[in-house]
Amino acid sequence: MSTGGTRAIRLTRWGGPPVLTEVARPTPRGEEVLVRVEAAGLCRSDLHVLDAAPNSLPYRTPFTLGHEVAGRVAARGPEAFGPAIGERVVVYGPWGCGRCARCSVGADNHCDARPALDAARAGTGAGLGRDGGMADHLLVPSGRLLVPVGELDPVQAAPLSDAGLTSYHAVAGVRPALGEGASAVVLGVGGLGHLAVRILRATTSAYVLAVDVREESLALAATCGAHFGTLLGPRTAEVLRRHVGGTGADAVLDFVGSRSSLELATGVLRAGGELAVVGSGGGELTVRKSGALPPGLRISLPFWGTRPELEEVVDLAREGVLTVETEQFPLSGALEAIDRLRSGDLRGRAVLVPD
Repeated sequence: MSTGGTRAIRLTRWGGPPVLTEVARPTPRGEEVLVRVEAAGLCRSDLHVLDAAPNSLPYRTPFTLGHEVAGRVAARGPEAFGPAIGERVVVYGPWGCGRCARCSVGADNHCDARPALDAARAGTGAGLGRDGGMADHLLVPSGRLLVPVGELDPVQAAPLSDAGLTSYHAVAGVRPALGEGASAVVLGVGGLGHLAVRILRATTSAYVLAVDVREESLALAATCGAHFGTLLGPRTAEVLRRHVGGTGADAVLDFVGSRSSLELATGVLRAGGELAVVGSGGGELTVRKSGALPPGLRISLPFWGTRPELEEVVDLAREGVLTVETEQFPLSGALEAIDRLRSGDLRGRAVLVPD
């Protein structure tokens, strides 16, 4: 059933450009909740979806893009719970089975049933095989996937659900290594990296260093509180080591994930250091005892974060501690925003606002 129509940016075929079209406006059933979208962030993960070859991802087309979503509850199914109609929310993007041990504690990002969902090509979240939030409305499976944000600006709230949450989750993973006198390096100061700098400054006492290929990104890092920034070059590891006393950094958060960024990460880490690989730039590490990696290195592969962590991120934003650098586009300008993201011509996060 539907009530009227809703505009949506949809991927209709693999390898094809996304299309702005009108689809039926859903009517929520059971526990479902309909959200009137007020803002939707644009992420490099969207480019990976758009550029994917047929059958390389466990999704079926067509579906609406967009996994960073904020808006107001517009309607609720008869068994729905959680935020009331009219309440402003941000949508927790990874949608698991809702029943396993991981999902029961809000860790849908690590849902035990995800392999089965992938095999069934059922989609694993908003804009990831299931209809997402680059639209006027978004149907959410359950109120447990909604986090109230009060009167937080939706343009600020939407990117918190991935750019903020993933960065927070990555920092949380390395935080035990970041005691007094410790240092952390952020590689890639884009939509996620600039928030990682802010989260590091807000939640640790670490000396924060930033690396990027663009001067504008280093300026953004400085605005976010980085103590030192440098352009990527042949002697970057040496420069960074010199700034942390010669022994190396305690933690590196790599938001690029390319061959060169991983080489830099392992080249600047001290023994027993922490490496969080967040970016999906196609780089690889050879893990071998007595190899080239720092002894005692611990590697994590952060994927999104938990719903309780999203609540903590929202709290930081509502306190004014965490702000997102954004550039707004109307929903009808999504193709321009995608082109700008692809060319690297964005400062911070692109956010689509229904027009």
